[in-house]
Amino acid sequence: MSLRSSSARTGRPLRDRSRAIVKTVRYRFATLCVTVAIARLFVGDVGEALTIGTVADPVRTETENARERPWDHSQWGARATGASGARNGR
Repeated sequence: MSLRSSSARTGRPLRDRSRAIVKTVRYRFATLCVTVAIARLFVGDVGEALTIGTVADPVRTETENARERPWDHSQWGARATGASGARNGR
């Protein structure tokens, strides 16, 4: 997996926005399932547990996306790879 051109010069993220969206949606689905399961244990009703999960999920989704976006613009800890896949020696 290689990184796109440096964002230091262009101001663009190191990875496509679609990647962050897919990661966020997958993570949110997993946490929705966990939230509903835990809520079911506390309230004892599947319908109420689903309501709790679906109300909380959009807020958590936007929070995760907002948290992830600045990291996509940061080069901290990122290493570019060459054509052969070997890491640059910096």
